[in-house]
Amino acid sequence: MSTTPTADALNAKLQDLQPQHVELINESMNHSGYFEGKESHFKLTIVSDDFEGKRLVARHQLVYGLVNPLLTSQDGQVHALAIHAYTPSEWEGQSPDSPSCAGQNK
Repeated sequence: MSTTPTADALNAKLQDLQPQHVELINESMNHSGYFEGKESHFKLTIVSDDFEGKRLVARHQLVYGLVNPLLTSQDGQVHALAIHAYTPSEWEGQSPDSPSCAGQNK
């Protein structure tokens, strides 16, 4: 049995974009209400050819379209997903910091 079922489900859905790079970090421990094993806040860095010619909003829409069933608005577990989406030509190993969660970071 996986100890990270939500992260595993996110990663599986993201494979539809045939990413060259995916980094999914559980940042739940930085937010209020955290308990061991909570999977609610994630930072995603993803690199895919599918983002070519698309503006940032369209890239985010692609990602959200895939992971929508996992979001809390759809009765899933993911409350926050910070998305950093790049094309292979834009990717330079960067992964910006995620913003604070309404001042509730520990």
